[in-house]
Amino acid sequence: MSVVPAPTRVSAGPTAAELLSFALRAAADPEIVDSLPLDPEGRTWMRLDGPGGSEAWLIGWPPGTGTGWHDHAESRGAFATARGRLTEHSLTVRLPAEGWRSLVLAADVDRERALPEGTGRAFAEHHVHEVLNESPTEHAVSVHAYYPPLPLIRRFSRSGPVLTLEHVERPADWQ
Repeated sequence: MSVVPAPTRVSAGPTAAELLSFALRAAADPEIVDSLPLDPEGRTWMRLDGPGGSEAWLIGWPPGTGTGWHDHAESRGAFATARGRLTEHSLTVRLPAEGWRSLVLAADVDRERALPEGTGRAFAEHHVHEVLNESPTEHAVSVHAYYPPLPLIRRFSRSGPVLTLEHVERPADWQ
């Protein structure tokens, strides 16, 4: 009788839940959070060592700043608020990966989520959202993690129900 070895599992990297767990732990670590220099005018960021080959960032948000509408292509991710309060607006639909320039969204696809200090959120591939620090006076700080590391970010503009692809950023644009 011969024994056939079990197939070797190829690592699929950290799950969205594991990325969220990392982001929450890092956001609760004052040494990590305090290491980020804050700029009163613009967002600041610093790369972190994420779990299992993921890409992770510590981001500072001056009052009234945000990301604009975007997605993370084939990467799943998570983020957690370390200080302040962030707001996420997201869409409940998956957009086509290519072949379009402008789409009219249905009326019921918008979601809003408040993320006060100590809370976070995980998301799957192709998640479209914008993240905002709506405070008029206080900085926010957050931790973000993505797997696989971001191959690109698609940036969108929005006018009512119309979402328009504006441009695509590659890692060289933000590193």
